[in-house]
Amino acid sequence: MTEEHGLDLSGGLEDVPVLCKALTSPTFKYSTDNVAGPGCSVDPSEVTLPGCSCLSCSCRADSCSCLQTFGQAYESIGGLLNIDRPESGYSTPVFECNALCTCSDTCSNRVVQRGLQHRLEVFHTKSKGWGVRTMEEISRGMFVCEYAGEVISFAEAKRRQFGKRTEENNYIIAIREHAGTSSITETFVDPAQVGNVGRFLNHSCTPNLYMLPVRVHSVIPRLALFAGRDIHAQEELTFDYSGGYGTQPAAEAPSTVGLQRKQCHCGAMNCTRFLPLDLSILS
Repeated sequence: MTEEHGLDLSGGLEDVPVLCKALTSPTFKYSTDNVAGPGCSVDPSEVTLPGCSCLSCSCRADSCSCLQTFGQAYESIGGLLNIDRPESGYSTPVFECNALCTCSDTCSNRVVQRGLQHRLEVFHTKSKGWGVRTMEEISRGMFVCEYAGEVISFAEAKRRQFGKRTEENNYIIAIREHAGTSSITETFVDPAQVGNVGRFLNHSCTPNLYMLPVRVHSVIPRLALFAGRDIHAQEELTFDYSGGYGTQPAAEAPSTVGLQRKQCHCGAMNCTRFLPLDLSILS
């Protein structure tokens, strides 16, 4: 139990407890990091990226091989330099310093790997089941939490999607990234059985978080969620399950004749009435 008299869902795995005051807690295995699931050919915990040889407390763009190769993503205080999302619908990856780097743990290019830094609470919403709210203010551009879970193949994601009953929640998120001039890489993460606080985040057609793939030690990206605007204490945290953000107009729902669509209860003025559905997994 925490000092606020609630259960720590992380079981002490997070530096900051994940509070849950509900009488019944959800059943799943808490993990702060991605784990290899069916069809995943690379262990997400394996260090597969090269490191820099910087000896300073914080890396500098004029001398760090990581920043020179991949670019500088963060301010000195940890906020994203480029907060605006691309209009293409595809994510531009971020690379942090990793376990092979000789720079300090306090390096400004180490953000997502530090884990949860804000006090969050999992709670029962009025109409959306579980949800997550912040217990403190979060500034625009700051890292909030990961969407961690099993990394699975497309085939496994498709199998799990088709095996879902109508009343069951779908937790599978697909991230698509540019991998050169013409190729796209996809990562599928499912936190249904193994995951972290991110699995409780609800969808909103006007979210206050957005998802960005961040690579730390492995070529497998971490699905990191950052504040898209200043967020007030006690405000529910949400992201767009389709990968969009509130500065972009809501897309019309594609034709899904014959498919069971779940209603969206986000309450936004631009609500599309249904939760996003990744048709590529169902094709």
